[in-house]
Amino acid sequence: MATTILKLTAILSLTVSLLLSLHPQATFSFRIEDDGDDGGEYYVLDQPLIVPNLRSKSRFLSHTLKKDRIRKGTHCDPNSYRNICNGISANNGTSLLYCCKTHCRNVLGDWNDCGQCGNRCKFGQRCCGGVCTDVMYNADHCGKCDNQCTPGVKCEFGSCGYA
Repeated sequence: MATTILKLTAILSLTVSLLLSLHPQATFSFRIEDDGDDGGEYYVLDQPLIVPNLRSKSRFLSHTLKKDRIRKGTHCDPNSYRNICNGISANNGTSLLYCCKTHCRNVLGDWNDCGQCGNRCKFGQRCCGGVCTDVMYNADHCGKCDNQCTPGVKCEFGSCGYA
């Protein structure tokens, strides 16, 4: 009885290994990405932001700061007039920053705040331009946003393959 179970387990594991080797594009990355594949730590603002410099105590120094970037996840107050990320365009128009709960988020690429604060994309979807998109079978966003398959090629399991 034990040898039969051992043989069946070995056959099952070989079958699964064989199936996975025949379909290598079915492997997925489960890394949660906030804003696409840029990997940067900052949003680069399209227009410099002028904010009061509360630390400057000298009347001779400027009482305003020019900010050309905001750190991802910067703390913000959505109900304050000093909200630094309320509809700010960044990264050459590819990011749109809003204060979601208490942090600056890119509503064009954040899967937890896609298109608007609190709109979470489902499993297998990514936020592409503010719209939750199935990147497993979409030929215009195959595997990731804006990865288009060539005409006549369909997207399967996040990889462009011939029909």
